[in-house]
Amino acid sequence: MAMSPRQRFLTAIRNQVPDRVPAVPDISNYIPCKRTGLPFWAIYFDQAVPLWRAYLEAMDYFGGEAWIASCAATPLVRDETGIEQDHEDVYDEARDAMVRRTTTRTPEGTLTSEWTCFRYDPPTPTSKPIKRIERDFGTFKRLLAPPVGIDEKQVEAMRRACEERQQAFGLTVGYPGFHSWEGSIERGIEALAYAQVDCPHLLDEWHELDLARCVREMELILSVKPDYVLFGGSGTITLASPELAARYAIPTLRRCSAMAREAGVLTMLHSCGKSRRLVEMLVEQTDVDLINPLEPPPMGDVDLAEAKRLWGDRIALMGNLHTTDLLLRGSPDEVRRAALRAMCDAGANGGFVLSTGDQCPRETPVENLFTLIETAREFGRYDRSTGTLPDVESACEERP
Repeated sequence: MAMSPRQRFLTAIRNQVPDRVPAVPDISNYIPCKRTGLPFWAIYFDQAVPLWRAYLEAMDYFGGEAWIASCAATPLVRDETGIEQDHEDVYDEARDAMVRRTTTRTPEGTLTSEWTCFRYDPPTPTSKPIKRIERDFGTFKRLLAPPVGIDEKQVEAMRRACEERQQAFGLTVGYPGFHSWEGSIERGIEALAYAQVDCPHLLDEWHELDLARCVREMELILSVKPDYVLFGGSGTITLASPELAARYAIPTLRRCSAMAREAGVLTMLHSCGKSRRLVEMLVEQTDVDLINPLEPPPMGDVDLAEAKRLWGDRIALMGNLHTTDLLLRGSPDEVRRAALRAMCDAGANGGFVLSTGDQCPRETPVENLFTLIETAREFGRYDRSTGTLPDVESACEERP
C-alpha cells in the first residue's frame, strides 16, 4: 500500500524504509514568493500572504513531500514589557526596494537596525542592532529573553493546512553560534572573531542566554506536538570552526534533541555550507535524527556515498543536488542523472530524502524541479523486504 506524503517523509526521518524515496527540493523562500506575484516585501514585511502558505501552495503545484518547517517561523509569544519598537518602511525607488528601519527602546538603551528587501529577494540586514558589542550587548540581551507562550491558533492553522494535504507538520527553532549571532552584530563574523579574543565573557553570556531561550522554545513547541522539529543553523561550521561550534552550538543541540527524543518527536537539522565534520559531531554527541542539505563541493564538503557509508546507520540524510550548477543551470536530463546517482549513493535501507544542496534560486527552471520529483517517483520505489532500490540500480548501470 502506498504511503501518504506525511508517512513517507517521517519514515525516512526515522531512518527507516518507506515505500519510495521522498522528494523534497528546498524551495523554501524564493520560488514560493515569486509564484504569488507579489513584491517580496509584501510577504516578509506586510505578511499579505504567510510564507508558509505560499510554500504549501507551491508544493501543491510541484508535488512531492512538503517541508513546511523550512519556511514557517514558529509563532512564539514574547513578554514585551519595557520594550518599545517602532518600524518605518521607506520605498527606495532607485533600487526598487523597501527599506525597514527599526528603533528598539529599552530601559538599558536604544538600538537601531535596518533591513532592505528588493522586489524579488528576501530581506537582508543592512544595519545591525549591535554596533559595538562592549557598549550595546547590555541593551541587546533584553531581546534574548525566553518566550512566554506559543500562538496555538496560528499553530493549528499551519497544522490543518498540512493535514488537508496529508503532509508532515513541523516547527523550527534556531540555535546559538557565530552562524546565528552574525546577523545581529555589525561586521558580522569579523566582529565576533575579535570579541572571542577581546571579550569572550560576553559571548559566553550570549550563549547561556540563547541556550535558555532555545530550551524554552523547545518546551513550547513540544507542547503542541508537531510531527518533527527543525533546528535551523545555516553555516554552523562554515562561519565558525568546529571547535567554536562544539562550544556554542552543540550543547543546545544535545539538550534540545534529547528533549524531543524523550517526547517522541523527530528532529532534523539544516546547516548549509561545509557539514562533513558536523555530521560526525551530531552522531557522536546528539540525538538529531536527520541532517541536510549535505552540500557537495565547492559550496560544501560532503560526498554523499561516503556519508551514507560512515554514518547512515545512525542518522538519516537529506540532500544534495547542486542548486546552481545543476538545478539552476543544468538540463532536465542532467537533473535526472544526478537524482539517480544520489539515490544510488544514499538510498539503500531507507533513511534518505532526495533534496537539493540548500535553497533553489528564484529562476530555477520549473522543469528541473518537476524532474527531481518525478525521478524519485518513477525510480525510487523500495523493495521493502531488502531495503534496496532495484529500479535505481538498474538505471544507474544503464547510464554513463
